[in-house]
Amino acid sequence: MIWYDNVPHPKLVEYKKDQNWVKKSDDHLIFPGGGTQFKEGVDHYTDFIEKTLPVIEWGRHVRVVLDVGCGVASFGGYLLDKNVITMSFAPKDEHEAQIQFALERGIPATLSVIGTQRLTFPNDAFDLIHCARCRVHWDADAMEALTKSMCWDVVAKTVDSTGIGLVIYQKPISFARYFKRKENNPPVCGPKERKVGAWYAPLTACLTPLPRYGWPLPWPIRLTGKPPSLNHDPEGEELFYKDTIQWTALVSDAYKKNAAINWSTVRNVMDMNAGFGGFAAALTDQQLWVMNVVPIHLPNTLPVIFDRGLIGIYHDWCESLNTYPRTYDLLHSNFLFEKLPDRCDIVDVVVEMDRVLRPGGYLVVRDTVEVIDKLRPILQSLHWSTALYRDQFLFGKKGLWRPSRGASNS
Repeated sequence: MIWYDNVPHPKLVEYKKDQNWVKKSDDHLIFPGGGTQFKEGVDHYTDFIEKTLPVIEWGRHVRVVLDVGCGVASFGGYLLDKNVITMSFAPKDEHEAQIQFALERGIPATLSVIGTQRLTFPNDAFDLIHCARCRVHWDADAMEALTKSMCWDVVAKTVDSTGIGLVIYQKPISFARYFKRKENNPPVCGPKERKVGAWYAPLTACLTPLPRYGWPLPWPIRLTGKPPSLNHDPEGEELFYKDTIQWTALVSDAYKKNAAINWSTVRNVMDMNAGFGGFAAALTDQQLWVMNVVPIHLPNTLPVIFDRGLIGIYHDWCESLNTYPRTYDLLHSNFLFEKLPDRCDIVDVVVEMDRVLRPGGYLVVRDTVEVIDKLRPILQSLHWSTALYRDQFLFGKKGLWRPSRGASNS
């Protein structure tokens, strides 16, 4: 249940009234858990998927999911109860602000579209991708030929009691299968394509090499176990274990015991410079989720974050974030400002943080004394309350203030 005035979009309520997506009740919007695919509710649908292919084993074997064209994200929301974290994404289309509904509900989501550019995720990041009525005609002749040429195997095909069809494809495990095809189409990506990242990168019609390491460890062991993407990096592996120990202690001390944060009000969290995801890992005992952001100018640790069973995105903090206003309850910054590129204006970054954080939300900055001395007056100029801890942590809380109309810029 969410406040209607926070997401005043009546069009979706009317458009999807027969499919039980969302309903208006007085001053609130409620989400019954229905949908085009969920005629008997999301729980029935997710149980049906697992019964069809038991190896999926929600919350143990499958932990990180991508939901394409997610609607109001009921699929991802219900999977949270099964220890599955779902990155739901959808564009802003005739269904209005679906992602805004999802984030207001406290469900992980990002505004995106598969069009001309790659999604801002690393290769081989997700354990499962869900695509229900996502405008891909999977049973058309061309799609059947394409999935076969990509070596995707149909491992299950059935219909549930409500008449909803389900097809489950499995991506190949062995890279060698690509070279046994009759035709090299789509081709395997060459060295040039493999070097291209996922930030403003055009879509390419080639297959990326499969990882040489196996499936991540079962959840929750994978959270603190050796990340597969560090298999051939002994120094990185050592840093990872030290980072995990450090964040466990730091969150327990500085963030939970001493920070003036009411954690019961915190649901949507963003770590603006996530590193290996240690901050998020130390918070898995809380009823919240963390969007881990890896800045594009810093080391690429996002594969490790997904290996751990966490989620995240790449981002350039010199640009605005692809989300709606007031969608996060807490923002965390660990030595981000010290490492900002020269082309970034610290004031612009703070204003973007103010846009993204909801009124009453919290900011925690861990940085140098010089950076904190710059940040504090900027936050105070926005009428945020601030406090220092050990001269290394700056805590901020956003209020309800907004400049009056016609106010000067001075």
